This record gives sequence, C-alpha cells and structure tokens, in this order.
Amino acid sequence: MNQNDRELDEIVRIARAAAAIVMDVYATPFTVEMKGPGDPVTRADREANALICSALEAAFPGEAILAEESVPAADELAARFRQERVFFVDPLDGTREFADRNGEFAVMIGLSVRGRAALGVVVMPTTGEALAGRADEGAGDGGFAFLEAKDGSRRPLRVSSVGAPADAALIVSRSHRPKELEPLIARLGITRVVPCGSVGVKIARIATAEVDLYIHGGGGAKLWDSCAPEAVLRGAGGRFTDLAGAPIDYTGPGLKLARGIIASNGALQDAVVAAARSELG
Repeated sequence: MNQNDRELDEIVRIARAAAAIVMDVYATPFTVEMKGPGDPVTRADREANALICSALEAAFPGEAILAEESVPAADELAARFRQERVFFVDPLDGTREFADRNGEFAVMIGLSVRGRAALGVVVMPTTGEALAGRADEGAGDGGFAFLEAKDGSRRPLRVSSVGAPADAALIVSRSHRPKELEPLIARLGITRVVPCGSVGVKIARIATAEVDLYIHGGGGAKLWDSCAPEAVLRGAGGRFTDLAGAPIDYTGPGLKLARGIIASNGALQDAVVAAARSELG
C-alpha cells in the first residue's frame, strides 16, 4: 500500500471537509428540492459542491472539473472533456438516502486520466470512513486502495475471491431496482440480494469484500457516479465495465452511463458480462 501519495492525500482531505458540511446539514431540518423528476437536491449537495470545486481549483490549478451541481454549458463541457485530466465530483451521492436519513450516502471525488478512471476517494459521512485508491493499469503501475478510519488509521482493501455467480452476493438499488435485470439475476443463479442506496456505497461494499457484485442497467447514472468508485474498486483488485464488458469512457461527449455498469470482485466479471450480453444484448 502506498503511504506517500500526496495527491491522493489532498483529495481525501478535501472530501472529508465536504463530508463535514454534509453532516452539518444532516443535523438540521433541511428541505429537499427537485431538479427534475426523481432528481432531488439539498443545501448539502450545493454547499459541498462549492467547497470541493473551490478546493480542487486551489490545489490543482487549471485542471478540468465536472461536478454534479455546477455542470457547464455545452461548449465548456466539451472543452473540459478534451483535457487529459478531469476531476469528476459527486458532492452527495445518494441524496434520496440522505433525505431519508438512512446513512447510505457518500461524498465522491474521482480523477480520470486520458479517459480512464485513475484515482478515487469515497467518504462515508455518517461513519467517518474514507475509501481511496489508484486504479492499476498494469505494466507495474501499482494500483492500490485503502480504507481510512475516522481516527486516521488505514488498512488495505481487497475484494472477495468468490468465483461462482450462484455463490455471489449482489448489491442492488434500494429505491429503484430495474425489473429488466431480474432475468439476468435468475440466469446467474443469484439468490443473495442486498439492497443499498448510493452507487458509491454499493461499490465501497464490494471493495471491502462485504458483497461481490453490482449490476446497473443504465439510465440515471452519470460519470461522476462511477469515476471515484471505479478507481477504488480497481485499486482493490476488482473490475468495472459497462454491460458489454468495455471500459467506462470518461472523455464524453455525454455524462450519462447509458451502457450500464457491471462492477465485481474481478473473479465474477467474465461470467456476468457473458450472461448480460446474452440476456440484455
């Protein structure tokens, strides 16, 4: 585990500062607004977004930032996608869970380099845990991931070794489990299904080996939902692709993850992708 990654340490610090803001709002009788159908937002989203963007601009001047609560106009969006390094920010992943006060939400900052998720930090505000990592691109680049507890102590993260889909624990959305995935789940023989809010929290539970697999059929998720968790999961030895098994492309032109997500401990990935191609293709 790399103990001397100043860039990653700075992003952990920024994400923790945003998590403190989120918890300050969580302790108040906040209101929930709707940006669109099924798209809630609160003061916590906006204030954490502002802090993260300001802190990233100060720490990494001139680098591109794409954040959920401050999406630029089309021309500027395209210009940011063209940069080699792009920060993807979800200041409060799981706003619905935040509003429901069930604890399943996260602050997420990811960095893509040349279109691939390279670095990620996912902070759980209610527990004070931060998951952080760099994705391993092979060729000795040395991917790693760790969990930093509330007291600052760190331990390496490693995914589970479950290799048979029928033995796997699948984590799914608590609030909108897509019906089109049911035939795929049946085809794989999966019987252990764990509901959970927030993409970041779901992927964190794969990285900590609590569960083994996550499948998202596409639709509502965007690149800031996946960048940080992907880097952490791959750093912990897992794999993260679209439903066809292709890497997630962070170069745009759009923000939506239209081709869905399969995230796993790695050992399950090929079997699940093959089944998804057959069932959903």
